[in-house]
Amino acid sequence: MFDFDQYLGFLAFLTILTIGFWLLIFLLTFVVPYWIFGSAMERFKEVREEKKAKREGLSL
Repeated sequence: MFDFDQYLGFLAFLTILTIGFWLLIFLLTFVVPYWIFGSAMERFKEVREEKKAKREGLSL
């Protein structure tokens, strides 16, 4: 059915496919939400500091 070369090629294909699948799952479940949450927190801190600076500028 398969020669040994074809068998190794098929195993390499399955290995690369599996690694790609798990990498995609990892990126979608951990990395992307972490990135979005971190950037949102940074933006929130910047807005809060801008409001604080404006309030302190008006009170002086």
